[in-house]
Amino acid sequence: MTSQTTPPEPTPKGVQPEPAFGWTPYAELINGRFAMIGFVALLILEFFTHQDFFTWLGLR
Repeated sequence: MTSQTTPPEPTPKGVQPEPAFGWTPYAELINGRFAMIGFVALLILEFFTHQDFFTWLGLR
């Protein structure tokens, strides 16, 4: 019995999406998360220093 093996067909690579730039839903999601982290950090700073943000910056 002679069997011939054929090499496997190369699988075509899918189209790689280009990185999105600008106002994408993912960018907005990340931006919102960082804004929430910054806001909570500001609240913690004001709580522990008993000064508001502008006083802490020296603007008041």
